[in-house]
Amino acid sequence: MAAIKHDSHYIDGVFQAARSAERISVVNPATEEAFASIVDGDAADVDAAVRAAEAAGGEWAALGFVKRAEYLRRLADAYEARIDEISELVTRQNGTPISVSRAMQSQVVLNYRYFASLAENMTEEEPIQTSVGDALVRRDPVGVVGAITPWNGPQPLLAWKIGPALAAGCTVVIKPAPETSLDSFLFAEIAAQAGIPAGVVNVVTGGRETGSALVEHPLVRKIAFTGSTVAGKAIAEACGRDLKRVTLELGGKSAAILLEDVDLEAFKPFVATACSPNTGQICRSLTRVLAPRSRYDEVVDAVGAAMSEIPIGDPTDPANLFGPLVSERQRERVESYLELGRREGAKAVVGGGRPEAYPRGYYVEPTVFRDVTNDMRIAREEIFGPVLVVIPYEDEAEAIAIANDSEYGLGGGVFSQDREHATEVARRIVTGTIGVNSASFPMEAPFGGVKNSGMGRELGPGSLDPYLEQKTIFRSV
Repeated sequence: MAAIKHDSHYIDGVFQAARSAERISVVNPATEEAFASIVDGDAADVDAAVRAAEAAGGEWAALGFVKRAEYLRRLADAYEARIDEISELVTRQNGTPISVSRAMQSQVVLNYRYFASLAENMTEEEPIQTSVGDALVRRDPVGVVGAITPWNGPQPLLAWKIGPALAAGCTVVIKPAPETSLDSFLFAEIAAQAGIPAGVVNVVTGGRETGSALVEHPLVRKIAFTGSTVAGKAIAEACGRDLKRVTLELGGKSAAILLEDVDLEAFKPFVATACSPNTGQICRSLTRVLAPRSRYDEVVDAVGAAMSEIPIGDPTDPANLFGPLVSERQRERVESYLELGRREGAKAVVGGGRPEAYPRGYYVEPTVFRDVTNDMRIAREEIFGPVLVVIPYEDEAEAIAIANDSEYGLGGGVFSQDREHATEVARRIVTGTIGVNSASFPMEAPFGGVKNSGMGRELGPGSLDPYLEQKTIFRSV
């Protein structure tokens, strides 16, 4: 198969030759083979895209919410027609198992339709009555948005940003992760097919410097970022200097609290879907499993058995739920934590190395550590791989304290046969989202984190608010 070579960006409705001469290789993590290259965009590339977005902003904003909702529905329809193509490309880029990738892309379609429905129920102006007369509260788009997306769920996390941005009347410059940039070119084609006007959606590929140029561009008025906490803090600092709006969805080290009465057979399916989804490369993963000491060995056995039963292998095989990690660097990072856990005194009851059946590809065995305390680094730092730690607690007060003793606060879960009691425990966890016997986070509810897990919210009925400025018009009688 011929190598895929992209020497352009998508700017102002067309694929334009890049200004930068630098390139980045795209590697298939299942084969360790480079199969594509993209442009490592520079400040000139970013400037061209931002200026195209700025120029297109006036006409796009003038369309109004209802008309923009029509475009979003066309975008959803065009995207739906290419789900298989996008899914296969994402799997090839980052190793996401194909069944997981297809489920993600199906959700993208629903996301765009949801944001369209929100737009249809918005009005540009709302009359209000004040103590000194009547007034109008007007909603205007903030302007050009920089959408910076990660590699682990490139299209869903893009939809969470570009959907409400377009609905609000903003224009967008997308900077995808270098590992998963190829699907962004497909998205650009889909946007054009849906009739999105030139300049409203732009794509510039590249690495860290490309992202920095986008964040610091004076015409960009909002940044929406999903990625690491370190990068998020740097972006927040840069946005703070220019008083730009910013939404950050960052890392996590979330806890699954198993209460004394937990039904372990009912919990075991959550090991794959909540504790280690997408081969553990999801920031909301419940990677700390908190178990009552009276049932600790039982919980360790159940979690270990559930991890062992998750099929791992070729990500293009729909039967597999775990694939390779995204890159050699990520595998090295995860393996460093496996060694660190052993040095800290934890014991790997499952996994702990590379699977012998897959000598090629960036695979790591699904791993469960026992004899873990919450002060160990494997319990405090985000590993971003298929690694779970099981931590004992004496009573519910200690379980809550352990769950909250973290610099992160993105996800969480409480598992019990008593739904109402579990809900009371969930209320006491300091986090942005938490499930009770559930791993879902529906698009109709806000999603985001607290502490080092970020700031702001995506999804939910207020999705458009971060992309809108309110202007009050006072009127005399």
